[in-house]
Amino acid sequence: MRACRLRFSTVAAAVCLSLSAVAGGFAAAPPAQPADVPTHTAPPSGDAAAKHAKRTACLKDAKTKKLVGAEKTSFLKTCIAAP
Repeated sequence: MRACRLRFSTVAAAVCLSLSAVAGGFAAAPPAQPADVPTHTAPPSGDAAAKHAKRTACLKDAKTKKLVGAEKTSFLKTCIAAP
């Protein structure tokens, strides 16, 4: 019986050590990024920046009016399309 406990504890210790080594290897590896994905984005051009600002303002207005669902969608379409 004692020999069985020693063997089990030896096997258990070996398994724990090997699992901790594997887990440590995964934690130390940096996340992989695809080569074709840029790490930074360019700032929006003038036209794109104006559209973004307009959309942001319209979303803010919709939030203050507490619009949801179809009402919000309809409001956003008309607000963004307005000059």
